Amino acid sequence: MTTVDDMEQPHVIVLFGATGDLARRKLLPGLLRLFEAGLLEDCRIVGTSLEDIDTETFAKLARSAIEEFGQGQLTEAGWTAFEGLLSYVPQSAGTGALASAVHEAEESLAASGPGTGSEVRRLHYLSVPPKSALDVVRQLDDAGLVERSRIIMEKPFGTDLPSAKDLNRRLHEVFDESQIFRIDHFLGKEAAQNILAFRFANGLFEPIWNRNFIDHVQIDVPETLGLEGRTKFYESTGAYRDMVVTHLMQVLAFMAMEPPTSLAPGPISDEKNKVFRSMRPIEPHNVVRGQYAGYRGKEEVADDSDTDTFVALKVEIDNWRWAGVPFFLRTGKMMAQGARVISIAFKEPPLTMFPHGSNAGMQGPDHLTFDLADQSRMSLSFYGKRPGPGMKLEKLSMQFATHDTLTSGSVLEAYERLIHDAMRGDHTLFTTAEGIETLWDLSRPLLADPPPVRSYAPGSWGPNAIHQLIAPHAWRLPFERSWRDPNATAQ
Repeated sequence: MTTVDDMEQPHVIVLFGATGDLARRKLLPGLLRLFEAGLLEDCRIVGTSLEDIDTETFAKLARSAIEEFGQGQLTEAGWTAFEGLLSYVPQSAGTGALASAVHEAEESLAASGPGTGSEVRRLHYLSVPPKSALDVVRQLDDAGLVERSRIIMEKPFGTDLPSAKDLNRRLHEVFDESQIFRIDHFLGKEAAQNILAFRFANGLFEPIWNRNFIDHVQIDVPETLGLEGRTKFYESTGAYRDMVVTHLMQVLAFMAMEPPTSLAPGPISDEKNKVFRSMRPIEPHNVVRGQYAGYRGKEEVADDSDTDTFVALKVEIDNWRWAGVPFFLRTGKMMAQGARVISIAFKEPPLTMFPHGSNAGMQGPDHLTFDLADQSRMSLSFYGKRPGPGMKLEKLSMQFATHDTLTSGSVLEAYERLIHDAMRGDHTLFTTAEGIETLWDLSRPLLADPPPVRSYAPGSWGPNAIHQLIAPHAWRLPFERSWRDPNATAQ
C-alpha cells in the first residue's frame, strides 16, 4: 500500500507526450512552479514523445512553453537550475532507451543526495491520447519501470461500462489500483477543496446542508472554446462522456457526500462512492443534448453527426440527505461565457407577512455560490431591507475571494496540485475504478437511448429545452449581478 508520506523521497517524473499541447500549456510550466516552490527538490524529469529530438531541443521547447504559458517572470538563474533536471528520449529509440534514461536519472539523484537509487520513486504522467494509454502501460511493463512507480492518467476513463471495465482490468494486470491516479483537474482547484473546509470546518452550514433547507443545486461549466482540432476525439466521446462522468459528477460528489471519518484519501473516496451508489440511473427524459450550429460538416464530422457538444441533465440522489433535491448539471462548447460555478438554492420561507410591493421573494431564493476559478470566490445572497421609509427589500450578498487573502500567491493551479499529490501518494482528488464504473453503470439508460441533439447558436446558453428541464426553477447563469470588483474604490 502507498501512503501519503513520499515527498521526502526523490522522484523521477517520466512525461509521456512531453511535446504535446497539454505538456506545453500546463505540465511543463506547472513543474517549474513546483520546483520554484521547493516541492521538487530531489527530482529529475524525463520527457518522451513521438518527436525525434534530443535533450537540448526539448529544453528549448520547454523554455518556450514556460515563457508563453507560465506564471511570473522566468529568471536566467531559475531556468538554468530547472533545465538541469531535464532529459529526453524519443519513442523511436525503444523501451530499452527509455529504461536507460530513467535509470540514469535515478543514479544522478542517488549520487546527489543521501541514500541509494532503490529509494527513488517514479511518477509516469500519461499525457497521451486515450487510445495510446494502454500501449504506454505495456511499454512501462516491458521496460521494467512498474516497481516503485505511480501513473497519472488523463480522461476519458472508458466511454461506457464495458470499455471502463476492460480498461481497468488491463490496467490492473500491470499496476495495482493504489498506483493509479485518474486525474480530474476540476477537483484540483482550490475552490473544490474549499467546499470541504466550508462544509465541515464550520458549525453554520453543515446543519442546513440537506433536503430540509436546500431546494436544488446547479453545477454549471459552460465553455467558450469550440472543437477546432479536436473533432475526431469528440466524435467518439461527446460532451456527456467527456465532461459529465469525469468532471461534473466528481464535483457533485464533493458537494453531496456525507462527512468522512477523516480527510484522508480512503474515507473521502468511500463517501464519494456512496453518493454515486445512491444516484438514480440517468434517464433520457432528464437529459437535453445539444450541438452548436456549424459543428457538422467540419473535417472528420459527418453531415448527420449526432455527437453532443452540449448536455444538461437532472440528477437525483436517493438517500436520506438528498431525496427530492434535484441536481442540475450543464456543460457545453461555444457558449456565451466560460465559467465553473456551483450554485445552491435554499428553500424560501413563508413571505405572507411582508406587504404587497415589498419585493419579498421577487428576486428568487437565497443562493450560496462557489466559483471554481483558480482564484476562487464564494457568494451568499440574501434579502435585506433597503434603507429608507417602508418595508422595501433588495437582494444583498456577502462575498469572499481568494485574492483578498494574504496567502493568495500560494495557490497552486490544478495540475500543479495534482502532480504534487500524486508524488505524495494522495488519492483524495483522484477518481477510483469503482467510482468510474458505478457512473458508467448509471449512464446505461441514457447511452442506450439518447435523446436527439438540438441545435443551438454559438455564443448562446444552449438549446431552449434547458428551460423546460429545470422548470419551475431558472438557470443561475448568466448572473443578473456581476461579482464585486475587489479593486474597485468604495464610493
